Amino acid sequence: MLLSLLLFIGLLTAVFYYRPPLQTGSLVMVVGTILLTIYCSGMWLILLVTIGVSILLNHPRWRQQLLIKPMYHMLRKSMPTISKTEQEALEAGTTWWEKELFSGKPDWHQFSAIALPRLSEREQQFLDHEVVGLCQLIDEWDAHQRQDLSPEVWDYLRQHGFFGLIIPEEFGGLDFSPYAQSRIMSKIASCSPTAAVTAMVPNSLGPGELLVKYGTEEQKQRWLPGLANGTELPCFGLTGPEAGSDAGSIPDLGIVCKGQHNGEEVLGLSLTFSKRWITLAPVATAIGLAFKLRDPDGLLGDPDTVEYGITCALLPADHPGVEIGRRHNPGAPFMNGPISGTDVFIPIDWIIGGAEMAGKGWRMLIECLGAGRGVSLPALATASGEMCYLTVGAFARIRRQFNMEIGKFEGVQEATAEIAAGAYTLEAMRQMVTRGLADGAPSVLTAMAKLHATERMRQIVNHAMDVVGGRAIQLGPRNFLGSMYHSVPVAITVEGANILTRSLMIFGQGAMRCHPYLYAELKTLQHGDEQAGLAEFDPLFRQHLGHIFSNIARLKLYGVTAARFSPVPDDASDFSRRWYQRINHLSVALASCSDVALGILGGDIKRRELLSARLGDVHSELFIACSILKYHDANQQNDATEAHARYAVQRSLFRAQQALLSFCDNFPLRWLGKILAFTCFPLGRIHRAPDDHQIRRLGGLIMEPNPVRQALSQFVYLNEDPLDPVGRVESTYQALLKTDKPWQAFVRARNKGLLQHPDNLDLALASAAEQGIIGAADIEPIKAYDKQRYDCLLTDHFEAL
Repeated sequence: MLLSLLLFIGLLTAVFYYRPPLQTGSLVMVVGTILLTIYCSGMWLILLVTIGVSILLNHPRWRQQLLIKPMYHMLRKSMPTISKTEQEALEAGTTWWEKELFSGKPDWHQFSAIALPRLSEREQQFLDHEVVGLCQLIDEWDAHQRQDLSPEVWDYLRQHGFFGLIIPEEFGGLDFSPYAQSRIMSKIASCSPTAAVTAMVPNSLGPGELLVKYGTEEQKQRWLPGLANGTELPCFGLTGPEAGSDAGSIPDLGIVCKGQHNGEEVLGLSLTFSKRWITLAPVATAIGLAFKLRDPDGLLGDPDTVEYGITCALLPADHPGVEIGRRHNPGAPFMNGPISGTDVFIPIDWIIGGAEMAGKGWRMLIECLGAGRGVSLPALATASGEMCYLTVGAFARIRRQFNMEIGKFEGVQEATAEIAAGAYTLEAMRQMVTRGLADGAPSVLTAMAKLHATERMRQIVNHAMDVVGGRAIQLGPRNFLGSMYHSVPVAITVEGANILTRSLMIFGQGAMRCHPYLYAELKTLQHGDEQAGLAEFDPLFRQHLGHIFSNIARLKLYGVTAARFSPVPDDASDFSRRWYQRINHLSVALASCSDVALGILGGDIKRRELLSARLGDVHSELFIACSILKYHDANQQNDATEAHARYAVQRSLFRAQQALLSFCDNFPLRWLGKILAFTCFPLGRIHRAPDDHQIRRLGGLIMEPNPVRQALSQFVYLNEDPLDPVGRVESTYQALLKTDKPWQAFVRARNKGLLQHPDNLDLALASAAEQGIIGAADIEPIKAYDKQRYDCLLTDHFEAL
């Protein structure tokens, strides 16, 4: 009997795992149970249940009456209504690889077909010439002192097309790919966050992108050439005193009416608005605005529609009634300020896309947020991570305390290892995300990118400040971390606060957009015709049940085998294969836990932000892990790259596991949470944080001229100018590498008391040469390096503040 039960469970698991059509699966179960009953007569009760369930599921009328209809009515009452704004947000944009990870069964053949982006020859030339020329022109300390970029930098940005990266060539723009935009912004940000933010705005959420995608031909001809050559400088007003992350609640109002424009009476809008935190507002010539549109008199032709919803318009900054206030002070010297206006009349055709786009602004904005969330802010974060890798790694080698490089202390290595892995992760994410953006506008993916890139930036820069200490705290033209540290809050808060992005957006949108059936089911529950909704709900719900049981079967199998026999990408390296299998396990665990949460909590999952945030963390970390493995396998592979990739992917999967276990521990039905935890991890916690050996390994590598350092240096502006804050560190580091062996021999001998006059460098070097510790030819290079080293460690001081 026990053997028969085990065989029955195995048969049931196999049917669920392979998920054949309903009739085929039912036939297999009935025939298999009959054979088991012949073998063991005690199985007759299970046979009856199997036959009964099979008949119920395969008989349309009985299935409808006993299963589908009761479930439909129950869900129809319990699930919250999706508002028009929510529906527009959910339907905006596309999905990409993140959808496969949410399914529980990633299609690795599809993943293998993803090729990381490459720059075109024209894009590479722009990076090598125009971008380098801009970086050579910028003085970030000067920008902080004058609280603005220099006139020369502004002119250079305009003259070389930096404000028109996304605008088509037919309008004078450069029409670069998302990857090229990211590389350009990263290189600028590596020497000046101020200049990067200034160039980012016209190329991310702003009138330019909205006009390219939705503008009328007349609007494109009017604005795009000027935006491309910089004679027009745009800003976009979305946030205000009453609306931040909840942009849908904006109180700014446009009322359809007739008014005077250029001496004629025309149909238009009366706008009243108050916006704040608007980057480039103080210098903008073109202002994009988001507002709620009302048409109380039916002037747009639909007397039944009064509330049109969020709408976007574009108007000149000098238009009568528009007031640009004094500047905000965001902590970095880029232009930022408020915009307001009361009863400002504009023609109806100033709505972006014309009158037919009235009320469609929210969808437009959601689809265009991708550039800011997926390109600009992650580019800033990536540049920060890579510059911290290069400068802090060098500084940890140059700076000595207690007769040893500070980078060799294990406490310091704990921080520098995180910097090294974080920078590697950010570059991998950047390449994967911009590849996804090239295929569409994946809103869930870009939310992940914005949140996790900027959070890793925060962690990396904080670690960098801990290592460099007072040298990084004291501001001045020598400080290579100060401007980066000041720009962190900007990246964290703009384009949606990170807290709400994590707790509401990623899983909230991810569950709807990435689940294969959920959103379609919810739409049937809100169908105006109940019978039609029920007919559509039936096949969806059956497929959803099959999806759930298939995932549970896969989860049980992967749990006991640690997913060792699960599929992997065709092109996976030997290093990556096992990690991909672990991703399979966590992916099906995420899918199963998500379905349980949605089934038990229903609409209440929106208010259980702690739970949904943890599921969002699992989803995000799985995508990040895939990015790391794809980046590792697509580039040069050696011991150094493997050490970085291993630490980074291990950290991501450990975080995913911890988030999943925390979800189970805090599930409202504690007994069910315990079952979920055991089902997901029957062998216990299988993912471990990087160990001390890995920390020491990466903490040592970051100080060496290893292949990862060489690869990351190509993405930033790195020079050896001793008058430049970064160049001072880099030139000193390169000087150390050239004379490292004799320098280390000299320092060891001095520390051991083997040299005469150890406090006098010239005499100590002569003593070392006499004893054969160093060569006579090494004396002058060591003296030159020691002078350079001391200068590198100095901080700025001023006569008065």
